[in-house]
Amino acid sequence: MRLQQLLVVLDPTQEAQPALNRAAWLARHSQAHLDLLLCEFTPALEGALWLDSTRLEQARSDLLTQRRAWAEQLAAPLRAEGLDVSVEVRWGKSVQQTVLDRVAERQPDLVFKASKNHGLLQRLFLSNSCWQLIRKCPVPLWLVHRAEWQGHKLAAALDPMHVADKPAALDHQLIRTGQELATSLGLEAHYLHCYAPLPRTLVFDAELIADYEGYAQRCAQQHRQAFEQLLAPYALQAHQQHLLEGFAEERIPQFVEQSGIDLLLMGAVSRSHLDRALLGNTAERILEAVHCDLLVLKPSQT
Repeated sequence: MRLQQLLVVLDPTQEAQPALNRAAWLARHSQAHLDLLLCEFTPALEGALWLDSTRLEQARSDLLTQRRAWAEQLAAPLRAEGLDVSVEVRWGKSVQQTVLDRVAERQPDLVFKASKNHGLLQRLFLSNSCWQLIRKCPVPLWLVHRAEWQGHKLAAALDPMHVADKPAALDHQLIRTGQELATSLGLEAHYLHCYAPLPRTLVFDAELIADYEGYAQRCAQQHRQAFEQLLAPYALQAHQQHLLEGFAEERIPQFVEQSGIDLLLMGAVSRSHLDRALLGNTAERILEAVHCDLLVLKPSQT
């Protein structure tokens, strides 16, 4: 995984900037360039009837000048310690579209953005930029979930049975990325897979009901074999491999909490079906539950 260009989305509504702090930490390890992006939009300055077009444009320009000065203040101490930092401030109603436009221009290796927990209603109507970027950002997206950062452990969530319609190559991409980050950043890497047999109450086949324990054991064996086969080409220790029984949106947050994971790697693919768009994919549901950073990877274009 290249770590030469890092795009950092600043939040002008917050004093603390955990996404910038996390990106700066990584840049210190990799000497990557930091591109700070601030998107500003104030409805009062968008087609206000009480201002003519010239004054409206001037008011927006003055606000962007103030925002740039603030962003430059954030960049100054990073430059003073030797990091390469640029600042871009733009007017835009859609934060996610502004980010995607900048990604298309600069082709960063990684995008950093702070995330927050949001209610179900917001998620259903895709009103939060994090949900949109998970689906549409073409480069890896690092969502900073909390300000505290220990920087000790990462975990990659894998799906060797491809029950979530993920391309098989994406699992290998996650493993390689986990190994590369572990080596370059000094993190302890773990790799996990969750599986869940059908609950007994949802089994309607009479033969399966009669031998439910056997069915559950066969299910576990299939997932174990697929998981071991996936990891076989990689030099991993036994303590790095975790096969967990249960639903991913429940077991992964539990594992993250119990194991002290700082960064969770997950794969995501773009969806076009309405039901998938409304419900979101596994990465989105887990984002609501985990209390660590989340690195979302899309299938490689190469």
